[in-house]
Amino acid sequence: MRSDELGERMDDLVPRLSERRLAELMRSFRVVVVNGPRQAGKTTLMEIYRDRYGGEFLSLDDPVQLTAALADPRTLVGEAARPLLIDEVQRAGDPLVLTIKRAVDQDRSRGQFILSGSAQFLTVPRLSESLAGRAAFLDLWPFSMAERTSGPSDFCDLLFTEPGALRSGSLSPWSRSDYLDLVCGGSYPEAVTMPVRERREWFDAYLRTVISRDVREFAHIQHGDSIPRLLALLAARAGSTSEIADLSRSTELSRDTIRNYLAYLNGVFLTATTPAWSTNHSSKAAKSSKTFLTDSGLAAFVLRVEQRSLRTPGNNALGGLVETFAFTELTKLRSTTAEPFRIHYFRDRNGREVDFVLERYDGRVACIEIKASASPSARDAAQLRWLRDSIGDRFVGGVVLHLGDQSVSLGEGIQMLPLSALWGHARLP
Repeated sequence: MRSDELGERMDDLVPRLSERRLAELMRSFRVVVVNGPRQAGKTTLMEIYRDRYGGEFLSLDDPVQLTAALADPRTLVGEAARPLLIDEVQRAGDPLVLTIKRAVDQDRSRGQFILSGSAQFLTVPRLSESLAGRAAFLDLWPFSMAERTSGPSDFCDLLFTEPGALRSGSLSPWSRSDYLDLVCGGSYPEAVTMPVRERREWFDAYLRTVISRDVREFAHIQHGDSIPRLLALLAARAGSTSEIADLSRSTELSRDTIRNYLAYLNGVFLTATTPAWSTNHSSKAAKSSKTFLTDSGLAAFVLRVEQRSLRTPGNNALGGLVETFAFTELTKLRSTTAEPFRIHYFRDRNGREVDFVLERYDGRVACIEIKASASPSARDAAQLRWLRDSIGDRFVGGVVLHLGDQSVSLGEGIQMLPLSALWGHARLP
């Protein structure tokens, strides 16, 4: 099979972890909203659900169906079979969602609607309010490495419950060069298997589509041509807080415009923010959020770097791209983990910093450092030790993820693991 044919069929070849979660939510809620970036596989996920459980599927990307939804939403909803699955629901706005609200208020049975959108549901005025208490939300991201390799997806669960089980007795089969391929390739189903040139063209077309359609759908954009430049700045500063004043000077846009554009980019899933985490032991912790692009391949594209250039020692983009890749993998695992957690980072005025602080609702904390090196040292865990000693029993485990092949215990709940531990070191088929 040619690589382009494989890319076209990859949605069908790769089982999604969210399939099971969607079915679980439909058994408990009247409405499930599937959010996620364009081309992440939302349509395929909904079609798989329809094929297994029945129902009727409508896409509001279809002009005919969109016209019907805008003209007479009551008839559309009233005459459709259940469950009714509506793709790109935000395009029909308030009238359609209010009609769905009335329908589920009159009939309170579960599993009636699946709604999906490429813009965050909560950013669309009044839509989330209309379904408050009636809907569950499921984020669908592009492929995780656990999905692509059919490997385990329990890294975060084990980190909280049995961290020693994450240590492999053998060397990871993944090399530094392999990791660089993953980072630059990204995880979008259609692009992930493409040759470099075609993938570059795909990302270019993808950005144009998202900016021209999804962003403009709920925002008034006067300087759309500035968005790729803003994305490049955010990608270059991955792992650092993005100060509004700095971004304003670099783009020559006003601070208010930058704030609005950052909200829009989050709204269409091109970026995501990680809030600062603080403990009572450090009142001087940072307050600003970090911003990451939601796909490392897209980040590499806007930075105009490829695997070959990242192999050069001292490449300034490498650390941020590897951290972006790790962030996106953790975000995907969070969507399907057994027990929810929040992703934060920690930094204080004394220069202490931990890349990712995972916190469960009961207050337990696990910490992760990312090192874009194949030869990490015990010194790389210094901040994990400090935070462990600062928060006491709340700390359940700390991990330094690196680009090497060895798993090493540093004692007292801290270990160094290859980056591939995030998917159980499984190889691509």
